[in-house]
This record gives sequence, structure tokens and C-alpha cells, in this order.
Amino acid sequence: MIKKRVMVIGPTKCGKTTLVNTLNDYDGPLRRTQDIIYGKNTIDVPGSYIESPWMYKHIIAAAQDASHVLILVDQSRCTNVYPPGFAKAFRCPVIGVITKTDLMMENEDLCSRKLAQIGVPEPYYKISNSNEVTINALKEYLFTFEKKVKGE
Repeated sequence: MIKKRVMVIGPTKCGKTTLVNTLNDYDGPLRRTQDIIYGKNTIDVPGSYIESPWMYKHIIAAAQDASHVLILVDQSRCTNVYPPGFAKAFRCPVIGVITKTDLMMENEDLCSRKLAQIGVPEPYYKISNSNEVTINALKEYLFTFEKKVKGE
């Protein structure tokens, strides 16, 4: 049986690697790569995959091994990188995550609207590196769900 992991998707420099390291309980140096990385608990998709529409098929294929897909939107630079309805391409639950919420607070509504356009249902997790409580709430939700599915 394939271990189900949480797939993390987002544009370059949106906080993906920091979140992935937290979800994997990894405290080492940041590693940037151009490949999909299967971690202990995650599938880390490079930002270049979502920024290149011809790579979408690879993201969708890799999501077959995912328990959830996290779609990240960076509040500090809320750019359009996802096509409308993109979240509907996944068979597993899709969760919207707004990162860097301690920056550019005036963009919070814009980021929520973008997630809605992408097709991600509410509620959205709003996290920042400076607020460990919000990241831990996301972790608890993801890994509690996984235990329920496994019947633990």
C-alpha cells in the first residue's frame, strides 16, 4: 500500500519549503530543487510546476499519492498563477492556505477571492512563520484526518 502524503503546491517563494519542512518535522537547512520531492509526510511540488501550465499533468498525476492537496497563496504578493477551477482536477480534499499573513494584511480578502476562483472551498488556513499556532492547527487537522482514515 502506498503511503498517502500531503501534496503542497504554490508559486516560487510563497513559503512552500518552510511549510513542508514543518509538516515533515525537519529542522535542517532549506533545500531548493526542480524535482518533486517525496518527504516523510509530504509531496513537495516545485513552484516552477505551477508556473508552467504544461506541467499541470505531472502535478495531477503525482496527486494520486496524496491524502490532501494544499494550494498556497502568498499574501505578500498575491499573483495569479493558478487557472480558474484548478482545484477541481484533484480527487482528494483540497485545502487553501494563505501564507505570510503577517505581511501585506490588506491582501487577505484578495487572497481569499483567488482561492475561491481556483475552486478551493472554505475555510482557509492563514499561516505565517511567526505564528506557530496556526501552522500547528493545520498540522493537527491533516494528521488527525490521516489517523481517522487508517482507523487508528
